[in-house]
Amino acid sequence: MSETSGENQERNREIARNEADRQITGDIRVSVWAIATAGIIVVIAAAILWAWLNR
Repeated sequence: MSETSGENQERNREIARNEADRQITGDIRVSVWAIATAGIIVVIAAAILWAWLNR
């Protein structure tokens, strides 16, 4: 038996919800990496500045 139009629409909505959840998870992961990278750069810059000021 083929799916009815209503079943197909509900299936499409569920797929869209899953894709939205996956997109949110990916966005959070990218944000965490961006913050971590920025933090590492700040620590390195602070270490270089501290070493230069205390030479």
